[in-house]
Amino acid sequence: MEQLPGLVARRGSITTRAVGWAIGQLRREHATVHGIARQLGTSWKTVWRAVEPELERLAADESRFENVTTLGVDEHIWHHVDPRKRGPKELTGMVDLSRDADGKTRARLLDLVPGRSGKAYASWLAERGEAFRQNVKVAALDPFAGYKTAIDDQLEDATAVLDAFHVVKLGTAAVDEVRRRVQQDTLGHRGRTGDPLYGIQTILRAGAENLTEKQRTRLAAAIEADPAHDEVFVAWQCAQQLRSAYHQKDLAEGRQIAEKVVDTFHTCPIPEIARLGRTLRRWRAAFLAYFTTGRSSNGGTEAVNGIIELHRRLARGFRNRDNYRLRMLLAAGGLTP
Repeated sequence: MEQLPGLVARRGSITTRAVGWAIGQLRREHATVHGIARQLGTSWKTVWRAVEPELERLAADESRFENVTTLGVDEHIWHHVDPRKRGPKELTGMVDLSRDADGKTRARLLDLVPGRSGKAYASWLAERGEAFRQNVKVAALDPFAGYKTAIDDQLEDATAVLDAFHVVKLGTAAVDEVRRRVQQDTLGHRGRTGDPLYGIQTILRAGAENLTEKQRTRLAAAIEADPAHDEVFVAWQCAQQLRSAYHQKDLAEGRQIAEKVVDTFHTCPIPEIARLGRTLRRWRAAFLAYFTTGRSSNGGTEAVNGIIELHRRLARGFRNRDNYRLRMLLAAGGLTP
């Protein structure tokens, strides 16, 4: 029997053209392997056996790691079963956040490795080689000390940047903690319908510039209901000040506000705000780096996580971590340089 490797791979049952089409459907149309198998009139296993070697070849191509100047990192959960059966639930994902000629970020997933630790991130960086590490100039991250340690150890010339979203989230969480504490101190129970502070919990999470007149009136009425509520209002103002640093059109003005926040919050008599201030002081350099790196953030990494979650839901979950890695690299653009 004559072999035609250009038409069908050795021992294959699907043409190379069909394999290319299947990969395109998985990449661009959010298709599933089962759906493709149904269209081709074959089985899931047949389709995956044909597609997997090509994905492995693309994943092994080191050229896809070239020209990465901005690197993001984040973790996510890839399964929800017993880790003894399927291994660690957490994976650390590395994302290319480099900007194109127009200054736009084209986020693409570079890799997924088991675990959520600085060691997992540092080991991956070490495997990439000296040329890759020297090329990375900005490293965005969430406030997780393990990742920061890996950056300090492996990316000595890169500037670590604390993600703006997570910084604002820390401020909002501090306000919510103050609200719950004052609620307990004044009424002796958790928030209930009709309680002044419980009624404004969503307002306290919003930006001041986004509040309507009706919401402002509700906020003022809740704060004036008890002198103890002033503590909540002060905490909210602190969170708004932190948030405003990122909303300044002039980065220099934003940095001035951020520096004031770092220098003053830790002295606040409200314990939750003081703790927030101490956290920002520990992360001072990475916090302020946002204003000197052209508003670098980990937003692209979160967008990639959204793509990963979409494909995980479409597949109704995964049992094999290697297959999961290949599918997510394909879906999130990680198999192209």
